[in-house]
Amino acid sequence: MKNIFVLSLALLGAPVAYADFQGKVIKVADGDTLTVLVNGNTQERVRLENIDAPESSQAYGQQARNFLNSQVYGKFVYVKSNKMDLYKRHIGTIYLGNYNINQSIVQNGYAWAFREYLTDPNYIKYEQYARQNRLGLWKDNNPIYPSNWRRSK
Repeated sequence: MKNIFVLSLALLGAPVAYADFQGKVIKVADGDTLTVLVNGNTQERVRLENIDAPESSQAYGQQARNFLNSQVYGKFVYVKSNKMDLYKRHIGTIYLGNYNINQSIVQNGYAWAFREYLTDPNYIKYEQYARQNRLGLWKDNNPIYPSNWRRSK
């Protein structure tokens, strides 16, 4: 019984684990990472699932960040969190009402479908739409996929 009490106390201050949650976006780090304030006191970092936006110092990196910022900063969002990564970030999909922000970023050409970790094949279609319509980073003839760009540095 004592162990259960100690565990309960430990969990009270613990971050949200693998569960879905909602809160206010208080920081947009880049085109695929943000911070959500949950219950007014807990900050949860979220890496957007199924997408890979350009790095901040890469071409279109700042545009991707600005696009995400314009969509969610200061707004209350719902996070469908599926797991945590090695950096203790939630891997999840961000919703503003019924609007899927992850989908919007790819469909508007500010990120690729993250093929290495893809859990929803529809993101390939969203990317193809942006590519065919030359939106965002697809205005360039040969944009560099973020993992390739990181390897070249």
